[in-house]
Amino acid sequence: MAQEIKFGTDGWRGIIADDFTFDNVRRVAGAIAAYVLKHEDPLRGVVVGYDARFASPRAAQVVAEVIAAAGVPMKLANDYTPTPAVSYAVKQQGAAGGVMVTSSHNPWNWNGVKYKGKFGGSATPAIMKKIEEELAAGAMPKGEKAEIEEVDLKKPYIAAVCAFADMDLIARTKFKFTVDAMYGSGRGVLTGIFADRGVQYVAIRQELNPLFPGINPEPIEPHIAMLQETVVREKCDAGLATDGDADRIGAVAEDGSFVDSHKIFCVLLRWLLERKKWTGEVARAFNTTRMIDRIAAKHGRKLHETSIGFKYIADLMMDREILIGGEESGGIGYSRFLPERDGVLNCLLLANVMADEGKPLGQLVADLQRDFGPHYYGRRDLHIPEDVKLQAIQRARAENTQTLGRYRVLKKEHMDGVKFFVDAPTDGNGAEAWVLFRASGTEPLLRLYVEASSPELVKELLEAGENFVRTGG
Repeated sequence: MAQEIKFGTDGWRGIIADDFTFDNVRRVAGAIAAYVLKHEDPLRGVVVGYDARFASPRAAQVVAEVIAAAGVPMKLANDYTPTPAVSYAVKQQGAAGGVMVTSSHNPWNWNGVKYKGKFGGSATPAIMKKIEEELAAGAMPKGEKAEIEEVDLKKPYIAAVCAFADMDLIARTKFKFTVDAMYGSGRGVLTGIFADRGVQYVAIRQELNPLFPGINPEPIEPHIAMLQETVVREKCDAGLATDGDADRIGAVAEDGSFVDSHKIFCVLLRWLLERKKWTGEVARAFNTTRMIDRIAAKHGRKLHETSIGFKYIADLMMDREILIGGEESGGIGYSRFLPERDGVLNCLLLANVMADEGKPLGQLVADLQRDFGPHYYGRRDLHIPEDVKLQAIQRARAENTQTLGRYRVLKKEHMDGVKFFVDAPTDGNGAEAWVLFRASGTEPLLRLYVEASSPELVKELLEAGENFVRTGG
């Protein structure tokens, strides 16, 4: 019997040699081929890229062969490629869709396949549903074999992101950056852009190492410890990191402190509204900071809150002009570029904000905390048995849950998981405290997300949330 393949928020991922086998890659590729033949113009072809993980180049070749065998012309990347470069090629070339072989920020022993819509972004939930149906039906269409052409996806993409940011200004202001590719497919991209323009930088973890030694390629603590150390040692004004497939950003301030994705989003949003004066609305996922709401409200911009997963933001970008949209894990995108998250572009834009304001990154974050009230954030991943996970979510939903730790639950929201708003102190103008319980749909994992007005309060609420999950307390 064929192994079950489950699609998550952005495609399929599995453990290499266990779920992620070439046979299963063929099955997923067959489903994508069937979808393209039925719902898109197959003659427009499909673009395929791959990251720096073990087996990625070969898996991308397998995808290209299966879809080409169905009669769909293929453009296959000739090197490791950032996910947004695949999305950019799809849109720029008017392709029927794109495939990226990656499992993003997962540990070294994972790999996966993402599908990109013809609009150049994460496939919408409706598209993913159709591909899943083809997969369940065992689709493996055959036609007159089409050509597979090897192409450079990076060069046109690099030109596009450099045109979107003000590279001349960044070069003139003489800020110095540490650039961390985390051994991912962003390797050599930002460093190449900076080298070409005389921007000062120190490069780390640019080499190819599919074991990602000592880290997961996710630009958050503790995986960015080397970036933090390097920024301080080399006296840089900021550290910029991209994840395993370079569609997400992480950053470090000049003192070595971690700047989370929420603060990055807020720094970029404020700059776009106050300096660039771009039009458009703002979109954020359910588990992101509510500082975004305050900044949008101050500037009279409509704010959309979406379910978790960038595809919901991409969906919104199809219908509306979204100035900026982002999620908790460092994925941020712009309607006027692509309905896609982009780590490389956001690194350039963050450097652009610093250049425009003449301030290092830590100062920009301090300005936000001063002007919009102190907001602090924390996340905890609880690897727990399936039954404990399900019971915890059930209890969180129950109407008789009135307290969490020593705080009263003021209200609950259920858009994606269960979010408690609690009566913890806001320190005047600080964040209203909330705790989100969200169970993973694909693994025995429950994530806790917390925002509050101080780091101490965040820690206390994470403890209270974990206690609630494990003991019902």
